[in-house]
Amino acid sequence: MPDLSRSELAAYAACLVLVVLLGWRVLRADGEASTAPAQRRGGATTTGASPDTPSVSVAPARDGSATVHVVGAVRRPGVYRLRLGQRVEDAIRRAGGASSATDLQAINLAAKVADGQQVVVPRRAAVGGGSGAPASGGTGGAATGGGGTGAAGVAPSGPINLNSATAEQLDTLDGVGPATAQKILEYRTQHGGFASVDDLAQVPGIGPKKLEALKAQVTV
Repeated sequence: MPDLSRSELAAYAACLVLVVLLGWRVLRADGEASTAPAQRRGGATTTGASPDTPSVSVAPARDGSATVHVVGAVRRPGVYRLRLGQRVEDAIRRAGGASSATDLQAINLAAKVADGQQVVVPRRAAVGGGSGAPASGGTGGAATGGGGTGAAGVAPSGPINLNSATAEQLDTLDGVGPATAQKILEYRTQHGGFASVDDLAQVPGIGPKKLEALKAQVTV
């Protein structure tokens, strides 16, 4: 083995140190690269919703009461607060009771009231085409026949009152058959009556065109 000078030994030693350092840095970089995905996955788990974190739900405040608007043929129309579970009959009683012109057979007195509901108490339709005050304070002719029906298939002489008409009377309207007439009665029972003719749009089967055609034929 040839003798090496000090300068050559120093150069070899420096190269050896450099190789060791480079190898160490490469091994360290590989280790960091292999642990980074696991750390990112762990970070995603910690920054996301933890399985042990309870879910938060905001429930509307309930004080056990229902505020209803009673209108129509009652002595004191207005807004009243009732207990949840009370009936339409209780709402009418709070409003001073029904007036003498009320058609109680056209409203479901046993229906439970709901918060924000408008209870429309219908008036008895005038006989012979006379004028009767509509339940919602609007204008329009009264339905014929105070709950009675004329000859089958004969249209009444004036607009039909949605809050007191029978299924046979509703069936005489243009574009309204027995099925739609029954749906109108069901809506009236569930909601305590019609506040306006536009409420017909909430009845299944009555679209905008049919509603426009019916506006001249009905009242509330």
